[in-house]
Amino acid sequence: MRSESFILQVKPRASLDRLDHICRYWYDERRVTCGNKQLFKHSWRRPMPELDHDALNRLVGKMLDDLGGAFSVPTVRIGFRLGLFNELHRDGPMTSEELAGRLGLAPRYIREWTLAQAANGYISHEAGRFWLSPEQSMLFANPDSPVFMAGAFDLAAAMIDGESKVEQGFRTGEGVAWGDSAGCLFCAVGAFFRPAYVNAICQAWLPALDGMVARLQERALVADVGCGVGFSTLLMAKEYPNSHFVGYDFHAPSIEQASAHAVHHGLADRVRFETVAAKEIADRDFDLVTMFDCLHDMGDPLGCASHMRRLLKADGLWMLVEPIAADDPTGALSSPVTRLFYNASTMICVPTSLAQEVGAALGAQAGEKQLTALIREAGFSSTRRAAEGPFSMVLEARP
Repeated sequence: MRSESFILQVKPRASLDRLDHICRYWYDERRVTCGNKQLFKHSWRRPMPELDHDALNRLVGKMLDDLGGAFSVPTVRIGFRLGLFNELHRDGPMTSEELAGRLGLAPRYIREWTLAQAANGYISHEAGRFWLSPEQSMLFANPDSPVFMAGAFDLAAAMIDGESKVEQGFRTGEGVAWGDSAGCLFCAVGAFFRPAYVNAICQAWLPALDGMVARLQERALVADVGCGVGFSTLLMAKEYPNSHFVGYDFHAPSIEQASAHAVHHGLADRVRFETVAAKEIADRDFDLVTMFDCLHDMGDPLGCASHMRRLLKADGLWMLVEPIAADDPTGALSSPVTRLFYNASTMICVPTSLAQEVGAALGAQAGEKQLTALIREAGFSSTRRAAEGPFSMVLEARP
């Protein structure tokens, strides 16, 4: 049911026949069941404004849309894991029975799943047959598409998994250490950012840095700080075979995966990974230091920024990639991207920072103005926005 056509129906309670009057007041309601009767106790507080039923209907309709998306998370993840989207992309249109037969799955489950995804708008349907349109395939079947969404659904599930730990942080003010909130949060975060990195790091972001591509093509030493599972490091290494790369991260399981990826892709001769906190990196004389979507997660971003300056050659560059954000914390609240990042920041970024020393909790929506001030305070002589995308801004800083 479309949100704009949703009509809220409110029926008065049996013992309260003046609902319009009662809705003008705040009240607490405690239900006490006694036999077949329901008694209500009211604690009157203060008058409330006249209820705008149209606004209420719009809000309820929006909530239904949001809940539909939330309810889709497990069914979409099942679709990715079982290859359902890929099969519809490759050989659709087909019936749900044909889809089940091709993958050796239970027909009744697949019938319900196909109807759920059609209701979501994630697959196309006509006359009992289902397929993926070219646009739907970009989101659900092409892992190198800039809008491939498998990682986003995994990230949503990871946030739910970590809910109880973050809730405890709300009560105590304590943080939740990276990787502790959910079983494989770091895997989901890596998968979430991978599509943007595959399509932007070498194609747009590095070329936007002043003179850096020529140095990388000749021979450069690059530090990728906060590298996670190594997607960003390995993408750069594959593009620039004459340069050497070191990925650093304080999370040992991420570094284990990154090292395995380097071996798998035949890059271990030019790429190494090290488990170390950003402020404890001992290597020096880098031509380029990169940080992809991680400074705001660090407990001491100012201290980390100061240390990045010490890692660089005198003519080196620091490329800082952070989530796109307005300088005013409330300046882009209507943006769906802002909405995603504020919720992720609440559940992941702020708790992660609070679990570390200093616990600055910069948050995923710090904005360019605040980041630039931090970079300057760390001792860098200049900074500029070199590039941006729908989810990211790229800052270039010079020592």
